[in-house]
Amino acid sequence: MIRREKFPKVFFGWWTVLAGSLLSAWGIGFQVHGFSALFKPIASELGFSRAVTSVATSIGRLGRGIEAPLAGWLVDRFGPRFLITIGMFIAGLGLILMNFINSLWTFYLVWGIILGTGINIGLEIPVDKAIASWFVKKRGLALSVRWLFTGLAGLVLLFVAWLISTQGWRMTCVIGGLGIWFVGLPLAWLLVKPRRPEYYGLLPDGTTTEVELDEEVSRTIDRGVNYAAELQEVEFTLRQALRTRAYWLLIAAVSVRMVGFSAILTHGIPFLTDMGFEPVKAAALLGIIILTSTPSRLIGGILMDRVQTRYIRFLMAGAFLLQAVGIATFLLNQTITMIYVFLILFWVGVGIALPLEAGIRARYFGRKAFGSIGGTSMIFTTPVGVLAPIYAGWVYDNTGSYIPAFTLFAILFGISALVVSLASPPKPPVQVTDVRKFL
Repeated sequence: MIRREKFPKVFFGWWTVLAGSLLSAWGIGFQVHGFSALFKPIASELGFSRAVTSVATSIGRLGRGIEAPLAGWLVDRFGPRFLITIGMFIAGLGLILMNFINSLWTFYLVWGIILGTGINIGLEIPVDKAIASWFVKKRGLALSVRWLFTGLAGLVLLFVAWLISTQGWRMTCVIGGLGIWFVGLPLAWLLVKPRRPEYYGLLPDGTTTEVELDEEVSRTIDRGVNYAAELQEVEFTLRQALRTRAYWLLIAAVSVRMVGFSAILTHGIPFLTDMGFEPVKAAALLGIIILTSTPSRLIGGILMDRVQTRYIRFLMAGAFLLQAVGIATFLLNQTITMIYVFLILFWVGVGIALPLEAGIRARYFGRKAFGSIGGTSMIFTTPVGVLAPIYAGWVYDNTGSYIPAFTLFAILFGISALVVSLASPPKPPVQVTDVRKFL
């Protein structure tokens, strides 16, 4: 029997988008963008070099590659709410424990392993899975709305910088952890459902259908499959996806792009302070630019819904290329004015790319094994994200400048644009397995 529940008039999938967005904004605001603001205060108080400090965030990214396949399998098996709730509890704990670190190994343990694990298993694959499961035709819009609200991480970055200046970095982390526990956990439990909408008598996108009260779940699932098939969605298993050329080209493109992206996330504020900005003003500048670039996230998703599947790769390539152009404009004229141009172009490109990375995976391979396919791909994309911040810190420690590293990043963004443009959609699998059968 269908588990019929009383839902609000607004399609419940949009409440899931809202919950995932707010959770991501707070978690990413502290763990990703916030680390750039916390970078110098932590390094200064504990006496770490930039390369050594960068290792903490790289540990988190290494854990991402190790944990993602398991997270993907679990989210496909048990649904996203289970994993988001566990992840948010661990992330909150990690931020609170930052108040007690006093050595390098405790810093790596708490920020790299505990906080990193919570964010890795709670905010990326499960949130994307929850949204991808409830939307097909409007998936691009839903993902872009998620990333549009996640752009509030720019405001969180401003909040983090202000807290550091008034309360110190330790209390800043404690406040971040308590926010996750007392706001994030209730949001995850109330607004994220364990299964796709068909299990609750609904169809993806809020499409109306006449469902009998005694109709079996399997019949409603079949309705959902037929609806998705009309929109040319094909359900791949993980094994089937691994046999496609598109899967590996997408991994290669994202991996190459991840080098520059992860390094700039970590060293953005240190770079700005080296250029003469005061720490709070540097955080404010970066936070405002991230915030003002958020409309590009919505644009990326809207375009994805309107572009045919065979052309979506070119949209993604354009986003990667825009990031390369942003860096190159500064390298050619290294002035304060060009820093603004660099950051605006770079973050607009990031904004367009964010919904596309999950969207193209769902468009190419379907909803059924979305978590497993995404999680497995992170085994390959993670190592570069681990090494890149350390490399950028090493370059600075040895040259006193980030310019050699930034030059490499601009070239790699261009290469990633070329590679993703070659990732044409895979041919449908010879045998399409029942969506009720995992893998």
